[in-house]
Amino acid sequence: MKFVDEATIRVQAGNGGHGCLSFRREKYVERGGPDGGDGGHGGSVYLLADPAMNTLADFRVARKFKAEGGRGGAGRNKTGRSGGDLDVHVPCGTVVHDVDTGELIIDLTAEGQRQKVAEGGRGGLGNTRFKSSTNRAPRKTTNGTSGEARHLQLELKVLADVGLLGMPNAGKSTLISAMSEARPRIADYPFTTLHPNLGVVRVGMLQSFVMADIPGLIEGAAEGAGLGIQFLRHLQRTGLLLHLVDIAPIDTSVDPAQSVRALERELKNFSTELAGKPRWLVINKIDLLDSEALSLATQDLLDNLGWTRPVFEVSAATGEGTDALGHAIMQELESLAENARSEA
Repeated sequence: MKFVDEATIRVQAGNGGHGCLSFRREKYVERGGPDGGDGGHGGSVYLLADPAMNTLADFRVARKFKAEGGRGGAGRNKTGRSGGDLDVHVPCGTVVHDVDTGELIIDLTAEGQRQKVAEGGRGGLGNTRFKSSTNRAPRKTTNGTSGEARHLQLELKVLADVGLLGMPNAGKSTLISAMSEARPRIADYPFTTLHPNLGVVRVGMLQSFVMADIPGLIEGAAEGAGLGIQFLRHLQRTGLLLHLVDIAPIDTSVDPAQSVRALERELKNFSTELAGKPRWLVINKIDLLDSEALSLATQDLLDNLGWTRPVFEVSAATGEGTDALGHAIMQELESLAENARSEA
């Protein structure tokens, strides 16, 4: 299925049914009086977070959603049937904005979370409602009100604990496939990954976390180079970023330190909040260098960057170092969760 992370839809709640104008007409009953019933209420439109969905592709075809309207009232004081509510299923992690006002309506992050986005119209009143001691035969009714209509902007931000960041061909897809059951497309050319991939990494019987791999970035992404930065939104929910760097690039003119700095600038251009997240340096493809060359290349990289945060050396292709990385990530996520609980 094609991955789509943005969509615009129109939702229309049902209109309320009209009130009924009616009088009793029964044999041997004189002056039976008014008996017009009220109209039913219109159905409302809700958005429902569905864990079975992982893309907004369905909304490229279906863009309009309308709830059922209420039925009109009837004689013998019968109230019209109310229209049924409409649930529109969206993926967990969907952020909803009102297109016309720019208002943030809801961020659907929890499975089964349900939010009303369009209120159904109210049913009209039948003439029975207007009966009084001075008006025994009212001919007044009211019409049902119109249901609310809105244009909504849906934006999907995948739910992941850890995000992978790096240049094209840094080995992000290989790493997520080595550490989880995810099987993204892997090839020896840039931009093999065209959409985010999620993988569940298990580090123990009851310990696991979700890792997200997004398409590779290049310098100038903020100005539209490469695939741009449209996928960086999928890293905003993560608690930890892994910055992958190819320690043995095929093009020897490429400086790993410059690559790291280039992506740091793109992060800041996109979001200072994202740039401020905890970020570890993961040196990949260590199997391509002998121990002495690897030690020299790593030290040179860290000296150029002035890096003081955690550093890990792995080979995504052979799996070397991935177990230690997984356990360290799990420990860090548990620490972050504990800090969040203590601050709450």
